[in-house]
Amino acid sequence: MYAIQLVEPSLTAFRRTSLPDPQPAAGEVLIRLRAAALNYIDVAVATGSFPGATLPMVPVADGAGEVVALGADVTDIAIGDRVVPHFMPDWLDGPMRPERIAAMRGITLPGSLSEYVAVPAKSVVRLPDHLDFVQGATLPIAATTAWNAVRSASVRPGSTVVILGTGGVSLFALQFAKASGATVILVSSSDEKLEHGRALGADHLVNYRATPDWDKAVLEITHGRGADLVVETVGDATFARSLNAAAMGGTVFTVGFLSGVTTSVNLFSIIGKALRVVGNSTGSVADLGEAVRAIAANRIVPVVDRRFEIDETATAYAELAAGSRHFGKLAIVLD
Repeated sequence: MYAIQLVEPSLTAFRRTSLPDPQPAAGEVLIRLRAAALNYIDVAVATGSFPGATLPMVPVADGAGEVVALGADVTDIAIGDRVVPHFMPDWLDGPMRPERIAAMRGITLPGSLSEYVAVPAKSVVRLPDHLDFVQGATLPIAATTAWNAVRSASVRPGSTVVILGTGGVSLFALQFAKASGATVILVSSSDEKLEHGRALGADHLVNYRATPDWDKAVLEITHGRGADLVVETVGDATFARSLNAAAMGGTVFTVGFLSGVTTSVNLFSIIGKALRVVGNSTGSVADLGEAVRAIAANRIVPVVDRRFEIDETATAYAELAAGSRHFGKLAIVLD
């Protein structure tokens, strides 16, 4: 089979190669991969910033394809099923545990930039009928994370949700929040992206370049109450404002560190308002299954900014590493 390998820690060190076709063991399925989608963890792996990867390796955590062969004892998946394999195939359900997250596709296991991959049958989720393979490839990390965000705050009609940025997790959170009946305040530095967010259902738009005190804008919009949920995707530069923008008893769901991983926090802002600060590193196969069912029920369509060919892998990585130019997800179409 053909594959793309990362041969050294560099955004330009991708090489097309030929590898032996994998064979599904007992309890596994063989997937003919059709698309992959990038996350910032893929850039961290490619630049040597994420531990655990042994090079050369097949990168990219997220992908989608169809089942072409079954290992022994597989009964609930059929040949021809369109599926997405979970990023961490051993984390089937329940809370995060070290033994459940040790195996990671695109890091310690072969990723999605190959013609075929064999994975445990219990780690795959069927793709909703209304999505194509590229859209399906965006689901495992970003949709699962966003689903856990809205679930962490029990978002419902009447809830207010603040979303920072317009990357994959942010836009899935926007779509899930609107499907739950919430009012959404979208914060971005780009008026163009904010208008795209309005088209997805955002109720209020705040440009943080024009309004640096965006947390105060949130308080004004909510008549001083604040937001039930703040989806914090940035890190140090915005964390204090996210705490200020949250309502009493609200949740700050923190998943990003684009502006840095170290921050200074006024504990009174957490204690005084009885806030819940929830860290997240995606979720289980069961969480992905719930997210996919919500996507199917509400006919949610993932936002894909650009689709690259597999020989444009380095270009796709460079685009993601550049930061804020894209709106939604970046995907790679396999041959």
